[in-house]
This record gives sequence, structure tokens and C-alpha cells, in this order.
Amino acid sequence: MLALSARRIGALAALLAVTASPALASEAAEGPPNLLDPNVGVMAWTLVIFVLLMVVLSKFAFKPLFAAVEAREKALEEAIEGAKRDRAAAESLLAQQKALLETARTDAQQIIADSRATAEKMRTDLLAQTKSQQEEMIEQARRAIDGEKAAAISALRTEAIDLAIAGASRVIEQNLDSAGNRKVVENFLASLDGAKGTR
Repeated sequence: MLALSARRIGALAALLAVTASPALASEAAEGPPNLLDPNVGVMAWTLVIFVLLMVVLSKFAFKPLFAAVEAREKALEEAIEGAKRDRAAAESLLAQQKALLETARTDAQQIIADSRATAEKMRTDLLAQTKSQQEEMIEQARRAIDGEKAAAISALRTEAIDLAIAGASRVIEQNLDSAGNRKVVENFLASLDGAKGTR
């Protein structure tokens, strides 16, 4: 389409040149032209050529050029709006990421604090349990020692009774029955223990 209008413009310019050449030839014959002297014919033809050129350009060239410029402006405006939307979306995502990061940091600190509290509680519980077990073992050892002490004292008494009976039977030189002798000595030893307790 632009090529067709360029041909028309070229043809029109050639036609004007042909029609204007006799006027220019007649002026050339008169002498050198004065550039400051207005020439009505040249001015008229210049005006006609300008008007025709404007009509042709407005019909065939300006509309596509203006349409292309408007399309380009519209595309640029859409690109700018898209960039603004993308920037707003990116800022929103950044704010969300910062909030999530802060939440994760708070959660991590809470987990650490809970872990420390749990570890301290476990330590306290283990110490209490160990202390309780130690006290129980000490109590069992005391009971065992008391039992062994009572058994040893009983064994010593039995042996002392046996020795006392053996010594007494030699002194008296009579054979008393063993159960009766034992009863007498146990009563004697019990009276000795009672006398020690009152003192």
C-alpha cells in the first residue's frame, strides 16, 4: 500500500515538474532570478504540491504510522502496568516470606526453650529418683546390718549361754537338763539387759 502511494506521489511530482518547467525556462531567459523577489507561480505550485502531498500522506501513511505509534504506546503502558502488578505481587510475597521466617524463628526459639525445660525437668526427676534409690539402698543396708547384728548377738548369746552352762555345770558338778539351764541363763541375761536400760 505504501509502495502504491509512493508511485502516485512520484508520478504527481513528475507531472508538476513538467508543467512547471516552461515557467522556469521563461524566467531563466530573462536573467538571473532574484531570490528575495516572490514568484506567484512557484508559490502556487508549491502550495498545490504541499496540499496534495498532505492528502496522500494522511490517507495512506499517517493512519498506519499513528496506529503503530498508538499500539506501541498501548503495549508500553500494558508492560508498565504488568511490571507494577508484578512488583506489588513480589512485595506481597516478600512480606509473606518475612512473616513466615519470623514465625519459624519464634517456633524454633520456643522449641529450644521447651527442650531446655524438659531436659531440666528430666534431670531433676533423675536426681530425685537416684536420691530415692540411694536412700532405699541405705535403708536396706541398715536393715541387713541390723539383722546381721541381731543374728550375731543371738549367736553370741547362745554361745555365752553354752559357755556359762558348761562352766556352771563344772562348778556345781551336777548335770542339769539343758532346756531348764538355758531358760535360767536367758532370764539372767534379760535381767542384766533390763538393769543396763534403767541405768
